[in-house]
Amino acid sequence: MSTRLPPTGRPHDEILSALDAKREGDADYKNGRTWSLVYWAGDEHHELLREAHDRLMATNALNPLAFKSLKRMEREVVEMTARMLNAPESAVGTMTSGGTESLLLAVKTYRDRARKKRPWILRPNIVAPETIHVAFDKAAHLFGVRLKLAPVGDDGAVDVDAMRRLVDAQTILLAASAPQYPHGTVDPIPAIAALARKKRLPLHVDACFGGFMLPWLERLGVAMPTWDFRVPGVTSISADIHKYGYGAKGASVIVYRDMDLLRHQFFVTTRWAGGIYVSPGLPGTRPGGPIAAAWAAMNALGESGYLALAKDAWQTAERLRAGIGAIAGLRVMGSPHATIVTWTSDDDAVDVFAVADLLQEKGWAVDRQQRPPSVHLTANASNAPIVDSYLADLAEAVAHVRARPELKHKGEAAVYGLMAKVPIDRLVAREVLGAVASMYAAGADPDAPPDTAAIDRHGPRLRALLDGLDEVRTRLGRLSWRGRKRTR
Repeated sequence: MSTRLPPTGRPHDEILSALDAKREGDADYKNGRTWSLVYWAGDEHHELLREAHDRLMATNALNPLAFKSLKRMEREVVEMTARMLNAPESAVGTMTSGGTESLLLAVKTYRDRARKKRPWILRPNIVAPETIHVAFDKAAHLFGVRLKLAPVGDDGAVDVDAMRRLVDAQTILLAASAPQYPHGTVDPIPAIAALARKKRLPLHVDACFGGFMLPWLERLGVAMPTWDFRVPGVTSISADIHKYGYGAKGASVIVYRDMDLLRHQFFVTTRWAGGIYVSPGLPGTRPGGPIAAAWAAMNALGESGYLALAKDAWQTAERLRAGIGAIAGLRVMGSPHATIVTWTSDDDAVDVFAVADLLQEKGWAVDRQQRPPSVHLTANASNAPIVDSYLADLAEAVAHVRARPELKHKGEAAVYGLMAKVPIDRLVAREVLGAVASMYAAGADPDAPPDTAAIDRHGPRLRALLDGLDEVRTRLGRLSWRGRKRTR
């Protein structure tokens, strides 16, 4: 039965009590048992953000003439971010609702720029690493741009020669990450920027994750490749304040080298009966709370605060890397450029997703990844007190899975393991879409997990398909071997 509005308003204390009850079972981010989603800088900082957010909560940055305070704060946030990223004095930008909007706007900006400067391009494309954030896939879908992906090496860095081979007369943008999310590796930005300059193309660096972390790690003496506006050829960078900037959700910044680029981000129309309409980003209404909280966070922490938090986060990541690397059967992926730690297993006896299931049962929020099966950890200063507990639980889970191989065919391990192997993306997407749709269906239980019945139902068929493909590969391998023998 659907929920209806109460016939009369409920008492405020009753509403707040009900709200607290609904939060039971949420991820325990305050005690460091989450590895992403929330970037926690302590109760005192959180209280400041809440206060700043609440004071501007009712305001709307849609009209900067009505709320000049928001425009002033947005300008200061963009300028502080630009200086942190070593941008030139000509740099300009805007705040957005998060990393996804920043990346959507980057694609929209360079698509519109290409339409004006290179109108003969009819089927525009973007060349990027295969590890580029999925928001680029969404942007390509929304804005009619093709996304061409280049492979990455064992260290997670993109193959620049492969990017070069993908560039053609229809390419309008190169993109790269600092760092990429799956493994924490910073792409070789100088080499990619050199390619961009040679081909006379813009280059957007997605530093939504690292923009408010990498500059401070470099200041702390961590070996760091150059990736920001110091690299000639980098034309824009996105950085999320609501991640390592420790602002409230959602707040991100996109910075361009100059106004000649930013102007293509704006949307303007004069045909509407409601008046001339201009928007710097995707939404119309732009809530003032996140802008005020971002401004407050950056001013409250300052350089010394960001350096201290970065130091603690880096030391936490290093402890994780060392501890995970010491567990037999596990391997840490990527390059240690950032505070991302991703582990996988090269041991057939240790199923990654079965280990993840056991960690989840122990109360850890687990971020599963694919290609290869792996687990992602975003290290924060708030995770420092629980590193030893995590490593102990991880070692115990690995030993348990090694002793009980049947676990990989149970629980979420079976679903993730199956879907990670299926080579037909559309088939996987269809089943996942069905599972997510079950969460939003009319009358659905909001506390119930997604319905994986469709996935489970097709499991035998998919496994049979995989077995058949393995048999085909085996036979092709034999034929290939016989062919080589005959040519000798």
